Amino acid sequence: MSFLLGIIYLSFISLGLPDALLGSAWPNMYPEFQVPVSYAGMISMTIAFGTILSSLQSDRLTKRFGTGKVTAASVGITALALWGFSVSHSFLQLCLWAIPYGLGAGSVDASLNNYVALHYASKHMSWLHCMWGVGTTLGPYIMGAVLTGGAAWNMGYRVMSLLQMVLTAVLIISLPKWKEENSAGEEAKGGKPLTFREIISIPGAKAIILCFFCYCAVEQTTMLWASSYLNLAKGIDAKTAASFAGMFCIGITVGRGINGFIAMKWKDEQMVRMGEGIILMGILVMLLPLGNLASLIGFSLVGLGCAPIYPCIIHSTPEYFGAECSQAMIGVQMASAYVGICLMPPFFGLLANHISIRILPLYLLLFLVIMGVMYELLNKK
Repeated sequence: MSFLLGIIYLSFISLGLPDALLGSAWPNMYPEFQVPVSYAGMISMTIAFGTILSSLQSDRLTKRFGTGKVTAASVGITALALWGFSVSHSFLQLCLWAIPYGLGAGSVDASLNNYVALHYASKHMSWLHCMWGVGTTLGPYIMGAVLTGGAAWNMGYRVMSLLQMVLTAVLIISLPKWKEENSAGEEAKGGKPLTFREIISIPGAKAIILCFFCYCAVEQTTMLWASSYLNLAKGIDAKTAASFAGMFCIGITVGRGINGFIAMKWKDEQMVRMGEGIILMGILVMLLPLGNLASLIGFSLVGLGCAPIYPCIIHSTPEYFGAECSQAMIGVQMASAYVGICLMPPFFGLLANHISIRILPLYLLLFLVIMGVMYELLNKK
């Protein structure tokens, strides 16, 4: 493994570290700020809004400064925002720091994904997204260790900020390596950035954007509502339901580790279709009246099926749209993904409240079908 690829692997772990931090720390945070527990959603929405904005600007920023500088600056901004969280004394301050928190996440996500898609094999994209899963697991664990050790939640954010600062320093030191790689690679730098209207007018753009939106609707709705579905629809006690729902996340992370090896033999489109087929199997198992074990198997299969779709669609983007358009396209894909993450899980909550939470498998099936149709249209463009 090259030095630069090692840095990218560390960066993907770093991307995942803060993602689940708010959820793990919030039970200790909201009483201190004297706000309702539901206010975590306001902070998450602010972060997501910043992420969407910076994802849409990733093409402009990367073409002007290059992936190395964008990555270093973005991780530095995230480190600053995490430190800001640690010294906040009011809910308003948290909301203000959530803005750079989100802005730091979007550009680096889109820029790094495009860089890997252009320079490395599909197996690395799967393994890198597996590393993101490792990061999202480590973040809450670090926060839990800090809280168990008797320190306040602030210290957890401070530790996370220091880790990001160390990575920022490493990225700055590695900037000459990025330049060397770019001189021999295909990264489009210095060209005219595409406008949003120009991007969506590219043949196949609408299909891949909707495909990403639907994928994130499936992934995030399952992640948020699996435990409640098992508890309320299947009658499983809350603790066991939480453990069963965790099989979905394990399925994604383990699946991406395994998919890296499969990607050595299979093409990206084969990997995506395999993932869609496994998700369909999982949903059908959930619909069968086979008891609690079927639900456990169903959510595990949905997680395994989700594993190859996100990284393989990103990796194939330069092949579909060309290296000169891939950064802009991946930026819009990231933005559509975050829109799906923000809107679709809460929308299911409204449906569950007015109809029944038992419709979760059908809700997932609807978005899976749309995703599958859009992906096939993309391959026919």
